[in-house]
Amino acid sequence: MNALMDECFSTSQWVPFPLELVFAFFANPYNLPSLMPAKMRTRIERVHWAPAPGRPEMSRATRPQPDVAGVGTEIAVTFCPVEFVPLRLRWVVCVREFEWHSHFADEQIAGPFAQLHHRHRFAARMEGDQAGTTITDDIEFRMPLGPVGRLWSKAVRRQMESTFAMRQKRLPEVLGDLAARMA
Repeated sequence: MNALMDECFSTSQWVPFPLELVFAFFANPYNLPSLMPAKMRTRIERVHWAPAPGRPEMSRATRPQPDVAGVGTEIAVTFCPVEFVPLRLRWVVCVREFEWHSHFADEQIAGPFAQLHHRHRFAARMEGDQAGTTITDDIEFRMPLGPVGRLWSKAVRRQMESTFAMRQKRLPEVLGDLAARMA
């Protein structure tokens, strides 16, 4: 864990889809709302695109969507952190690292955390006799307001656990739909 951060959260999931497809899906910020709980009403408000470095060759069957957020891309998102409370939080992140089919990382530049760094890692992996991709999310964060904010860190961690659990259930369906559209 980074010495500047108070908290770490990590999760991993294997899906039976090619690395190229999975990476490109996650590297397109417009796909984020489809993986968030509906009750959060997540919206992408603005994307200031920075190009990703040259795209590697991909098979026709796994050629992903063209919108991939390279280093310097800023993404403004709004969401409702508490169901039935009409409060929308604004969150702006910037992509700070990008390596095709390996990882990308974003950092909060404005939003609900004092600091946040989220690294998305991807690796092709066989599970039994089926090829697929492992997705690992490593999140380091610091709550605002010092000791007072740290009191909320357990609640924030529980919300992250819940959000990623929902994402893990939903992701195979979403990627299956994408793969079917590309076939």
